[in-house]
Parts: sequence; structure tokens; C-alpha cells
Amino acid sequence: MTGIVYKSTGSWYFVKATDGNFHKCRIKGKFRIKGIKSTNPIAVGDKVVFDLEKKGDEETGVIKTILDRENFIVRKSVNLSKQTHIIAANVDLVFLLITINNPPTFTTFIDRFLVSTRAYRIDTVLVFNKIDAYAIEERAEILYLKDIYEAIGYKCVEVSATQNKNVNEIKEIMTGKTAMFVGHSGVGKSTLVNAIEPSLNLKTKEISDQHNQGKHTTTFAEMFDLSFNAKIIDTPGIKGFGVVDMDKYELGDYFPEFFALKQNCKFNNCLHLKEPKCAVKTALEEEKVAWSRYKSYLQILEVEEESEHFRTDIWDEDSV
Repeated sequence: MTGIVYKSTGSWYFVKATDGNFHKCRIKGKFRIKGIKSTNPIAVGDKVVFDLEKKGDEETGVIKTILDRENFIVRKSVNLSKQTHIIAANVDLVFLLITINNPPTFTTFIDRFLVSTRAYRIDTVLVFNKIDAYAIEERAEILYLKDIYEAIGYKCVEVSATQNKNVNEIKEIMTGKTAMFVGHSGVGKSTLVNAIEPSLNLKTKEISDQHNQGKHTTTFAEMFDLSFNAKIIDTPGIKGFGVVDMDKYELGDYFPEFFALKQNCKFNNCLHLKEPKCAVKTALEEEKVAWSRYKSYLQILEVEEESEHFRTDIWDEDSV
């Protein structure tokens, strides 16, 4: 039988077969994923082949094969660990939820995530959530960030899940697709999912006043079928996002504004650091490229190099 993994608890996988029925499955033996050493061999969204086994009154499945993935979202910890975790597979679209505070989402986190989704050719929409809760200064910060990301081709949507503002726009973008919602704990993923599909009634939790951040209310990634011809993958909150195995000479290609300027650099393999006649550095000085984006580029390059050469303490803001 074939089906799609809708939920993983680490030891059990809940698979929806092509006939629409769900089966509780496990894996037998070790699965090797090409080129990736992952903590989880199978992810939500994977298409799998499985057999059914009956022991007494209980019928369970045994997953035999993972079919080829169209794409996947994979992350590693930001502490240079070699361990990776596949968040989801076969995703059409990702919504990255961003909040200015309660909790804050730093540009370094945003940019690392965008590099990863661009590398795997997955469209990403930036969702600025909780816009009903911001003061004037915070609204100005949202508009500033929107200007940066819209200028380089990313769609941005301002949303208030609690006041149902622009929720229908999110639904329109999702229709006909398998979409994943990602962000820090407390940015309102489950609240927004509930606004999109109230019948799901996902658990939500208030932000801690003491720590000004959310607690995980989603323990495992899980996919849901929605009433308007869409699928949604709700994910646990992500604290940090490390980019996996990216060649330093390709990194700039995943920053669209850098890629557009690359042909004007003197050297084909320009790293946009200290090379002469670098078009990216020139654009940076002319304020045609955002300094926050360049800072993120240097941070990712630093991790890939695993060197102290470009390390600067003031750029550690996303390690909280």
C-alpha cells in the first residue's frame, strides 16, 4: 500500500493511504536518506510504501520504502552540530510567521530560513502576525522589514489571527497546496491555523509574562486536510535555524539581491568580502542592499567556514 505520512511521534507514523484510511505504522530496519544524516528517517509529508500486519485484534503497518522526495525542509542546531532534522517533506509553500516582540523574530533567523527554502526551491511567504498588538514604533519596524523583503521578491502579509485580519488572503494563497507553518514558539502558529480552520481546534498557550516567549504547544509536526482543498503542516516552535551543508561559493546565490549583482563582480567566485570591485559591497555602501541581509550572509558564511575569521560578538542576537 502507498500513503502519505501525516504525523510522526518518533516511533510511530500515522499514514493516510490512497483509499483515505489512516494506519498506525512503524519502520523496520534502517533507512538511509541520500546525502543527509538525519535524526528522523521519515518526516511528515513523506510518500511511503507499507504493508499491513495483524497481531491479535490490532492491525498496524510496516513502512518498507520512502518514495523520492520533491523537496524537504531540513535544519541543524546553530552550535555547529552535525545532527540534522527533517521538518517536513514534499511541501509546496512555507509560511514563516514573524513577530516583532512576544517573542521577537530576528532578521538573522528569517534570512537563514529563507536561504534554506530557496536552496530547496520552496516558495516562502512572510507572515507578520499579531499586528493588532503593536505600538507605532513596532508598526514602523514591520513596514521597514516588509520593504526589505518585498524589494527582493518575497510576498509579505500582515495578519491578526485573533481579529481575523487577512486570514482569507492566507487561505487563498494556500488553496490547492500543501503548506507548512513555521516560526518561533509563541508567534501564533496554532492560533492562525485555528482561524483558518476552526474545526481543528489546535491547542494554544498564552505567552509567559515572565519570560516573554512562548512554550511549545505543538510537540510533533502534523499535517491536516482542510475544508478548502488544501493541506497544512503545523510544526513545533523553532528556536534557532542552522543552514545545512551549503558550499560557501553558492551561498550568495540564495540571497536573490546578491545573485542579481553577481555578474557585475570582478571575480566569478567573489565571496563579497574583501575582493576588489565587488558589486554587492558597492550596493551595500550605496544602501541598495540591506545591511541586515549582509550581516546574515556573513553569519552563515562564518558557520560554514567554522572559523573565527569573521566572528563578531554583536552578531550573536539570534542565539537566544
